[in-house]
Amino acid sequence: MTYAFRVSCPADEGTMLMTTTPMTTSQWKTALENEGVRVTYGAQWATAGRDSATGKTFGPVHGVAIHHTAGSDSLAVVRDGRSDLPGPLAHAHLAKSGTVTQLSVHRCNHFGTMAQNAYDAVVGETSPHPVPSADEPVDGNDVMYGLEIENLGSGTDPYPEIQYDQAVRWAAAICRHHGWSGDSVIGHKEGTTRKVDPSFNMSLFRAAVAERLKHPASWTKGQTTTTED
Repeated sequence: MTYAFRVSCPADEGTMLMTTTPMTTSQWKTALENEGVRVTYGAQWATAGRDSATGKTFGPVHGVAIHHTAGSDSLAVVRDGRSDLPGPLAHAHLAKSGTVTQLSVHRCNHFGTMAQNAYDAVVGETSPHPVPSADEPVDGNDVMYGLEIENLGSGTDPYPEIQYDQAVRWAAAICRHHGWSGDSVIGHKEGTTRKVDPSFNMSLFRAAVAERLKHPASWTKGQTTTTED
């Protein structure tokens, strides 16, 4: 089943179809590669996930969650999980080098419980995003895509420019596919009181996603976008 609804746009743009059905493998490839994401695909990316193991369903989807790994050399952990939490722990892993490894198209153990007001803000694309309440009845794994960015989370470990740019592109690719705005992107710390990731300013990150969405998917920062008459 495809979940979709329409929202009003400026008069010269008509209406935009906003879809909430999780992306298929072919849709992921098209969206990521068109957006210029430096992506590789994990061996089990088309089948790995936590759907059947939990009896839960991934979707309808409503947003993108950004995380940091709080460790280095973290790809295997994100892919395979930990002793207390089976993998995959995100839909994708982003290395310091700027390489995105796509790990799943299904439900992943990246979020856990989610504050109701944070969920409502994502669905409504509300800005600014509220401080998450203590009430967390939503299962964020059911409704959010997740990206794990390799970083110690210390506040001093840098995010190289290429890594940050690729995170923006990954999030923008999903938003562009679904017809979402940059306000459909949140940090894990904005969805629950339990977390502090990612260790960068999410308002600035959303602004970067929104800027990309003003341009064609092939756009690179610094380029001037031109249109034909």
